[in-house]
Amino acid sequence: MSNNPLVQLADFDQSPWYDNIQRSMIKKGELARLISEDGLKGMTSNPAIFQKAIMGSDDYDETLKALLDKNPDQDAKALFYHLAIEDIQMAADAFKGVYEATKGKDGYVSLEVSPDLAADTKASIAEALELVKRIDRKNLMIKVPATLEGLPVIEALTAEGVNVNATLLFSVARYLAVNDAYIKGLEKRLAAGKPINNIASVASFFVSRVDSAVDAALEKTAAETSQLTSKAAVANAKVAYQGFKSFYSSPRFAPLKAAGAQPQRLLWASTGIKNPALKETFYIDELIGQQTVTTIPPATFDAFRSEGIAAETLEKGLGQAEAVLSQLAALKIDLTTITDELEAQGVKLFADAFDQLLSAIDDKKQSLV
Repeated sequence: MSNNPLVQLADFDQSPWYDNIQRSMIKKGELARLISEDGLKGMTSNPAIFQKAIMGSDDYDETLKALLDKNPDQDAKALFYHLAIEDIQMAADAFKGVYEATKGKDGYVSLEVSPDLAADTKASIAEALELVKRIDRKNLMIKVPATLEGLPVIEALTAEGVNVNATLLFSVARYLAVNDAYIKGLEKRLAAGKPINNIASVASFFVSRVDSAVDAALEKTAAETSQLTSKAAVANAKVAYQGFKSFYSSPRFAPLKAAGAQPQRLLWASTGIKNPALKETFYIDELIGQQTVTTIPPATFDAFRSEGIAAETLEKGLGQAEAVLSQLAALKIDLTTITDELEAQGVKLFADAFDQLLSAIDDKKQSLV
């Protein structure tokens, strides 16, 4: 039995995924080590992660130069997707053993559709299908922002047999809507006589950003609210998980389950702390439970390996979680307004990071040509 808390998460049916991607970590064997020694089960990326990877290193310069030698007129977006697709393919190949061993439950690598398409349903579907075709890996997940415009994208891609990571989820209501979109996609696919036993999906539910926003609102109230500081996100997540459990034991899911469908697991995202008063592993510690994924940034991953405690916590303190949400409502702190704002900010942050990345690739292009 391993004494590594990351490996022990499997005892509670939780899968640790890595919230980072970098070409050097794949090529130098670090990713293989994380999989073999730390029980890593998957990997997520986003525009900000790629921005840091490509612009913060010279890992990609050689490939960029080769691409530009072939075709110096390629625009920055085309160049980015060449680089990103190579990384995703290499990472997916590294996780192939996990994918096969877990029969398609884990071993996924996520790539996001262009964030500037978050409000364009049709273009998002087209780009996602093109990425699936180009990457050509069974263990690819396409990340789709769970905006209102993203819901039909999630449904359509699921109906096409695409593995979807619905991202930028902040509210329980939107999570339930995403869950419904996934189920509708499965129902359409089953009705068309197509297999649904080879599809996986996750709903990326953000935590630390919720606490940052709620704590800022608490500071503006006249009441004594210290007992509520950094409590909202975990409470919100625990309530969402109850919704997950309720649905997947419902009569509606039964025929899909019989046909081999997997539940759309909740994935805890934004798990690095933003409040330095909290323990580094706070959000990992508080949200360990059955049929979930936790995606962990590098520093938090290392901290949980050294000081984390793997124990079932997700279903503890449900009464307390509901009380926290009630107290916030009594203080006139509107969680719906806050989560709507966080969604808009999240889309903008990723779009801005993507713009900065493309601009930086343009700069590199000029220096390399």
